[in-house]
Amino acid sequence: MGELLTPTHLIVVLVVALLIFGPRKLPELGKGLGEGLRGFKDGIKGVPDAAKQDAPVTKPEIPSEVK
Repeated sequence: MGELLTPTHLIVVLVVALLIFGPRKLPELGKGLGEGLRGFKDGIKGVPDAAKQDAPVTKPEIPSEVK
């Protein structure tokens, strides 16, 4: 057997996607797919850097003594 995905296979998939979703919807689908993959990769690695930067900095609370 040959390769799993050849350039011909990719062209056929692109043409089918174009026929199903139309030329206006494809950029939105590509953007959503890219964001989903990026989020998945960040989830595998751990907390993304952007979330670390957005997290508020808090001071540790020291319990006060009851008198």
